[in-house]
Amino acid sequence: MCWPKRSVLVARKAKVSNDGKPLFDRVAIIGLGLIGGSMAAAIRKHGLAGEVVGFDQRQDELALGAELGVIDTAAQSLEQAVRGSDLVVLAVPVRAMRTVLESVRPFLANDAVLTDVGSTKSSFVADVEAVFGELSPYVIPGHPIAGSEKSGVRAANAELFANHKVILTPAENASQLHVQRLKSLWEGCGATVLTMSVAYHDEVLAATSHLPHLIAFSLVDTLAGEDENMDIFRYAAGGFRDFTRIAASDPVMWHDIFLSNRDAVLRVIDHFTSDLDQLRSAIASGDGETLLRVFSRAKAAREHFSKMLSGQAYVTNNIDKQVTFHLQPGGTVRGDIRVPGDKSMSHRSIMLGALAEGITEVKGFLEGEDSLATLQAFRDMGVTIEGPENGFVRIHGVGMHGLQAPRGPLYLGNSGTAMRLFTGLLAAQPFDSELTGDTSLSKRPMGRVADPLRAMGAVIDTAEGGRPPLKIRGGQKLAGIHYDMPVASAQVKSCLLLAGLYADGVTSVTEPATTRDHTERMLEGFGYHVHRDGATASVTGGGKLTAAAIDVPADISSAAFFLVAASIAEDSDLTLRHVGMNPTRVGVINILRQMGANIEVLEERVIGGEPVADLRVRSANLKGIDIPVDQVPLAIDEFPVLFIAAACAEGRTVLRGAEELRVKESDRIQVMADGLAALGVETTVTPDGIVIDGGQSIQGGTVESHEDHRISMSFAVASLRAAGPIKINDCANVATSFPGFVDLALETGIRISTEGSES
Repeated sequence: MCWPKRSVLVARKAKVSNDGKPLFDRVAIIGLGLIGGSMAAAIRKHGLAGEVVGFDQRQDELALGAELGVIDTAAQSLEQAVRGSDLVVLAVPVRAMRTVLESVRPFLANDAVLTDVGSTKSSFVADVEAVFGELSPYVIPGHPIAGSEKSGVRAANAELFANHKVILTPAENASQLHVQRLKSLWEGCGATVLTMSVAYHDEVLAATSHLPHLIAFSLVDTLAGEDENMDIFRYAAGGFRDFTRIAASDPVMWHDIFLSNRDAVLRVIDHFTSDLDQLRSAIASGDGETLLRVFSRAKAAREHFSKMLSGQAYVTNNIDKQVTFHLQPGGTVRGDIRVPGDKSMSHRSIMLGALAEGITEVKGFLEGEDSLATLQAFRDMGVTIEGPENGFVRIHGVGMHGLQAPRGPLYLGNSGTAMRLFTGLLAAQPFDSELTGDTSLSKRPMGRVADPLRAMGAVIDTAEGGRPPLKIRGGQKLAGIHYDMPVASAQVKSCLLLAGLYADGVTSVTEPATTRDHTERMLEGFGYHVHRDGATASVTGGGKLTAAAIDVPADISSAAFFLVAASIAEDSDLTLRHVGMNPTRVGVINILRQMGANIEVLEERVIGGEPVADLRVRSANLKGIDIPVDQVPLAIDEFPVLFIAAACAEGRTVLRGAEELRVKESDRIQVMADGLAALGVETTVTPDGIVIDGGQSIQGGTVESHEDHRISMSFAVASLRAAGPIKINDCANVATSFPGFVDLALETGIRISTEGSES
């Protein structure tokens, strides 16, 4: 099903009014049913209007509304209710809307805000245009996503909208001042306000509200007609009762909704019917693979269902979360821990397992948001994936040419790795695709992969400045090329090698400095030969991948925070288990050792083609160094926490050749310098690095992380040597790479607490 272009925005919580006065002088609620009555009650309870006037054709309901204190004034006519009101809310059945609008029109002030609470918006807009001849800037359609099986003003509840969503669908010409006033009114009732287009609203609600109600009505009606109907309902489990509860809703209201939103409802019914037919066929033919694929995909979707309404697939979007870290100064780091699995390998295990023939089992999978985004994207392309459960994932590979066209854009959260690698994989698929991400990812440059892929024959459109979203045209024939990378980047190298699997001839990439080689190693593990000659890696297109067992080691990038923590905190002794020791990733250990860190490498072994070891790290007096340029690509993700180590060392530390840091989730050079400055540590920023004079006192203060997870965790480590408390803002994205960081930090001795939700 193709939905219209949408625009979705979560409104921030606002004050009821800037001057303490009510947002509206006089609010008229036309229709005192459950929603109208509850809105009136909420406005009165929270003092959002000077006067709440109600009108209803049912005189007994109107009188009861006044008696119960739901409204201030019971108007005896529409004219009495509407005239003089600066907000008029139409809470009447959608099929009655045009008649009510015709009656309201003569009494509505030119500058009064007009809104509704109906479940369909296209019909409301059409009715307004038919009655008024245009859609005034003061008409702001609305829809509270709240309700109950109960009806009438007696069911009115002032808290009905608390912790629920309200959707507004203002037109492009809508008065932004009045849109904000109406948002503030709903927020004052306890709701979270979203805005979107009229067409998108009706498509979304057809799928998420109208279709479930239709199915519930139909299912109850069908089962009620069965011979054993009494026993069916007598022995029904709780899930059946919960689902069919909505069949007790007002039949007249839902009759109106389905007819008013006919086109959108028919589209989603057709889509559902087609999918249901596929399930019926799978059951009839004993096709367990199809059942497992659909059920596992649905389970994952359900776990993130709250985000579907805002069009963000099945992955949590951190932009709406506010998490703050609070650190108390000092502490000693001790313990025996294992940090989460390597994110780079987790991404690649899903990608290659999906394209392999057979079943790939993965242990140690990182259940962070970035990796889960990759997993979900392959589910969206028809791959059956079981799990993850405690780091275990089972992937039913579809082969090199078995991916299916996704139903919509593939949302990759905050993961630059996923987006760049996906671009290479999708460039040669037979179907069109689109890659999107969160606000942070949408600012990151993708031309570095799009340009060489275009040279191979790919057709890729980007947003301004080569940034996401990326739209990739399917059905393109790729030809192998040789590419000399201008900047060392494992993501670019991996992208081109993955595209090379589908290209005619040989695709080779030469890197100016050594970068991580997880892609090359894992391709070999899946039976696909990668030729390596010094700084050049190459693949020949046309081969196949064979399923393999993957044991993902602990992420050395995550271990780095604790390596530095135990090095700078007095009397520390920490062991980190099963850490990945890929030669292209151990720059952080090499650099820390050159600075004088006391790090022992124990129990070295090779698992699944990747070297692994346990690390024991104890307190040390670190010294400033000139960081060797050849180590920079080997520690590119670990530099934020290495800056903390440098600030705690004796003498000067100089970093050069690290331009790549400026195009990560944030400009990590500048953001770290700003954060250190906020804590009283002076640095000198250069175009490709930084100079840090160690030995300066780290003070308490507030640090802005710029929603960069590695910045947040690095300054958490800095608290071990701080003289005062540290507050770190915008830390929600820590979950993208290191779920459970706070708990593990507390376990080892870092004095951290959180404000806000990480879930």
